[in-house]
Amino acid sequence: MDLGIAGKWALVCGASKGLGYGCALSLAREGVNLVINARTPGPLAEAAQRIGDESGVTVVAVACDITTQSGRDEALSACPQVDILVTNAGGPPPGDFRKFTRDDWIRALDANMLAPIELIKATVDPMIERRFGRIVNVTSGAVKAPMHILGLSNGARSGLTGFVAGLARTTVSHNVTINNLLPGFHDTDRVRSVIGAQAKAQGISYEDAIRQRIATIPAGRIGDPWEFGQACAFLCSAQAGWITGQNLLIDGGAYPGTF
Repeated sequence: MDLGIAGKWALVCGASKGLGYGCALSLAREGVNLVINARTPGPLAEAAQRIGDESGVTVVAVACDITTQSGRDEALSACPQVDILVTNAGGPPPGDFRKFTRDDWIRALDANMLAPIELIKATVDPMIERRFGRIVNVTSGAVKAPMHILGLSNGARSGLTGFVAGLARTTVSHNVTINNLLPGFHDTDRVRSVIGAQAKAQGISYEDAIRQRIATIPAGRIGDPWEFGQACAFLCSAQAGWITGQNLLIDGGAYPGTF
């Protein structure tokens, strides 16, 4: 299927590896030019080289902290126009909420709620003027099925989800959609960190913790960031103009509910 987005420009955050890289690669394969962001210059430059070599699109790497205003300004200024915005930031550390400080909460909110909102604020009106825009926020399956050790993430990401639910209904008439992708357990550094924390809390090996987790996933495996990226690319497509304000779980069937 031709997704109808070749030649457009996307800003993809947290794209040096993991789910952000999967999203960036999938968009590039559809002919979308990219500005990709992450904090660490080396891996980001390598990711940009790989994506550009494979797809032939323009890929600009901007190493900066997207949770700061200066970082957002730098990333946005590198993109001729933002037709597609993929917000993505590493989740805050797991732990017992009793030990979280106010500073811990502020950092979580800055990274996983306020930075995406600021990026949306900077890009949504030009999208409306051009009558095309696709915004995808990479959040977490914990928004639907909270985990007690992910209190910081549960709170911050749920705040973003509520914000998007209202805004997305006001932009869709201008062909600007805003949706959230909720990953389950994919093969990423973040998931390995969470599973490691669970293993430590239960006093079991990392390998046993992985086996326990896979046993809860009907698909019988950990997810691949590439297939996550394919879902992102479709939500960014011309064909997805009637999908907005949605929270799409990509978790191999792990969430047990009907709704």
